[in-house]
Amino acid sequence: MSKLGVMICGHGSRDQDAVDQFGALAKRMKERLAGRYPVDYGYLEFATPIIRNGLDALRAQGVTDVLAVPGMLFAAGHAKNDIPSVLNTYAAQHPGLTIRYGRELGIDTRMLHAAGDRIEQALAAAGDRVARQDTLLMVVGRGASDPDANSNVAKVMRLLWEGMGFGWGETCYSGVTFPLVEPGLEHATRLGFKRIVVFPYFLFTGVLVQRIYDLTDAVAARHPGIEFVKAPYLNDHEMVLRTFEARIQEILDGTGNMNCQMCKYREQVLGFEAEVGLPQESHHHHVEGIGTGGGHDHGHDHGHDHGHDHGHDHGHSHDHGHSHGHGHDHHDHGQEHGHDHHHDHPHGHDHPHGHDHGHHHHPYPHAEHPLGPKTLRTGYRLDRTGE
Repeated sequence: MSKLGVMICGHGSRDQDAVDQFGALAKRMKERLAGRYPVDYGYLEFATPIIRNGLDALRAQGVTDVLAVPGMLFAAGHAKNDIPSVLNTYAAQHPGLTIRYGRELGIDTRMLHAAGDRIEQALAAAGDRVARQDTLLMVVGRGASDPDANSNVAKVMRLLWEGMGFGWGETCYSGVTFPLVEPGLEHATRLGFKRIVVFPYFLFTGVLVQRIYDLTDAVAARHPGIEFVKAPYLNDHEMVLRTFEARIQEILDGTGNMNCQMCKYREQVLGFEAEVGLPQESHHHHVEGIGTGGGHDHGHDHGHDHGHDHGHDHGHSHDHGHSHGHGHDHHDHGQEHGHDHHHDHPHGHDHPHGHDHGHHHHPYPHAEHPLGPKTLRTGYRLDRTGE
């Protein structure tokens, strides 16, 4: 007789606070599911425990059927490629173990309520001297080389804008795509609103969230006539936890399907046609468990974010390697290779750290966009906005 267990798969971070916050969320999930399923967790990179450590712990408790959920807001490279590849490899190495893979948190009414609460929290602290209609909402997404994931951030923004009655809404991103935070906020200052609320649509803190807040301060200093309000990220909001529970139940019900209609690995998405049918593979084994708490960290935490998505989001044969029914047909892809990091360096060097891992990712087609990652290397030209 099979025994069910739950595996929560996180990204990992070099920021210890981010690692601790994810661990706290996993602990809360363990408490909520106690008596129903054993629960464990692990990270894809930069922190411990790594994913296979969590799977080892579940097997040690007699689990034979793992319900694995990605701790990701949207499905880009990590949720579509890297995590499934790690799970496939592990299952191939442990005959008799079944791993069924759920979908990302995604666009969900529960997640929108969590986001709305965080924004309302910031507005309450700021006071009501500025009307909602005189306020612009700027939602900041992670940014990926997957256009479907990027478009989901824009949809979240629109749902929050309309649902909360802001005067205007805009979207920008912390890396990889465009517009990035500084040019996005500079554009927003031109729209005539008295207050701009900056909301990082992130699960946890980290280098990127701090970068968002720092850039907000920099733009605010240039525009003293506009009030800038920094909203908190999602963290372990009750509605986030409920969304995780819903994703687990979807696996059991067989209803946890990803959005294949707009997947660049399946369909001819405008501008990304060359990526249809790329193989599913992970590029993170060489950074598993490093970066926090000592150990090898490549010696280069420069305040950047390593570009994660790394400018690639590779992978995915036409069946995504896990059939989108998430029965997760396991096979060993055999890719234990590394990657040539595609970083979002704000400090303008060529990253000569001696760790070209022999893998080159499919390039993001708009890496040199004037409002994209190049602004982190060269600085944002304010004269583009008329200053």
